[in-house]
Amino acid sequence: MKNVLVIGSTGQIGSELTMKLRGIYGNGNVVAGYIKGAEPKGELLESGPAELVDITNAEQIADAVRKYKVDTIYNLAALLSAVAEAKPLLAWKIGIGGLMNTLEVARELKCAVFTPSSIGSFGPNAPKDGTPQDTIQQPRTMYGVTKVSGELLSNYYALKFGVDTRSVRFPGLISYVTPPGGGTTDYAVDIYYSAVKGEKFICPIQKGTFMDMMYMPDALRAAIEIMEANPERLVHRNSFNIASMSFDPEIIYNKIKEYVPDFEMVYEVDPLRQGIAESWPNRLDDTCARMEWDWKPEYDLDAMTRDMLEKLRIKFGK
Repeated sequence: MKNVLVIGSTGQIGSELTMKLRGIYGNGNVVAGYIKGAEPKGELLESGPAELVDITNAEQIADAVRKYKVDTIYNLAALLSAVAEAKPLLAWKIGIGGLMNTLEVARELKCAVFTPSSIGSFGPNAPKDGTPQDTIQQPRTMYGVTKVSGELLSNYYALKFGVDTRSVRFPGLISYVTPPGGGTTDYAVDIYYSAVKGEKFICPIQKGTFMDMMYMPDALRAAIEIMEANPERLVHRNSFNIASMSFDPEIIYNKIKEYVPDFEMVYEVDPLRQGIAESWPNRLDDTCARMEWDWKPEYDLDAMTRDMLEKLRIKFGK
């Protein structure tokens, strides 16, 4: 990668990934693509170029690619799981219509494309524990449908047109930088905020519901390492299982209590989020990512908890 366009640069992943990429490839070589109403601010705006790039507008994507001689596009535009269920048409328009725009621009202008998939791409019929890289994918949410469709579409463009498409299936992502935005796994971010603020946490996910999770620094590293991986080693492309840790609400709550003994949690289960969570895997098998491009997470639950609490205390002056 030399010149990179990040579509969705002000979102949960994009805001951190853009800065990470600028630190590696140079501030001027990473373009922050944004939409109206979600303009970059602060360091994200001041540290490098920014362009209006609505993924539903193919010409805006092409203009930015030509202007900055982009060779790699990170397509992060999507509605998160619970939001997508409330707005299925918009989720499809952004997730699949937008991806088609991106892939067509990449085909014409010779770009590589990263489009993240998700644990939500599997659905309730896939094996729950040790979910294989290659297995049945029959999601029952619009979020999952767009993700598995995106995997197939990206593979099609790689096989049919030679577009260098690659991706990973992200677990739930936990970060202290950007507030959660409507994902099923967001409770695992909110719980840290409540602990640091001294608030009782109301958990929307039922005890015993396991989901794969990952600390954002590992997720950012995975998104960069897959695009830098030697293509000759890649048997798969779209999309790699990656894993770090799996827990239910009780496990993360008890881990936080080791550092915040007075912390309290009660359950008020959200039927929508609970239903989505129950359709997802408990734990992914990421053997293929480890073998094909040397994937390896650096954070476990304890290391993540210590870092999250430290960073959030600084953020809130606690």
